[in-house]
Amino acid sequence: MIEPKEKPCKGTGIAKGWGCGKPTKYRKYGLGKMCGCYPDWLLNSENGKIKLEKATLKATKPRRDLEKAFKEKKNRDKITTLINAVKDVCHEYIRKRDEGKCCISCGTPWKSDFDAGHYYKAELFSSLKFNENNIHGQCVRCNRMLEGNVNMYEMNLPYRIGKEKFELLQQKARNDKKQVFKWDREKLRELRTYYRTKLKDLKK
Repeated sequence: MIEPKEKPCKGTGIAKGWGCGKPTKYRKYGLGKMCGCYPDWLLNSENGKIKLEKATLKATKPRRDLEKAFKEKKNRDKITTLINAVKDVCHEYIRKRDEGKCCISCGTPWKSDFDAGHYYKAELFSSLKFNENNIHGQCVRCNRMLEGNVNMYEMNLPYRIGKEKFELLQQKARNDKKQVFKWDREKLRELRTYYRTKLKDLKK
């Protein structure tokens, strides 16, 4: 290994004007590392501070990327947890509300194992996922085996909720297709409280 030659500590390039002039073997931008001029330039000059900040950001990028990914995942998990919480209480309310009513699609007499079935599918119409006019007691056969038995559902729904509410639901579905809908925590918390209250009132 070739031993570096001693040269005067004298700043060059972006470090011009700094340096003590002492002979030094190890230099950066002409500044001696062992005499302390290079660290001094990094900490106290404008160009040095910029250089140090860039180096720090580069060194910490993997950790920052990992922290960002973890934070994003944590936030998604929170949204998912809230969505599931609203789903549970919403569906429980629907089943309680429609207790004693026949299947919205085929007219099968009420059973305790009825599902909370959607007219506009929750996975396709996000904004209607928890719309109580869009969810009704439905037998397992229609909801799970006949994929919602939509044609019969559509025929009977106006009689269940009224023509005006049915038309409003259709309008909301058309709007849903035109825009990207995302749930936020505040709205989900409001819905959770809303359905908890309605369910509590039904159980009185």
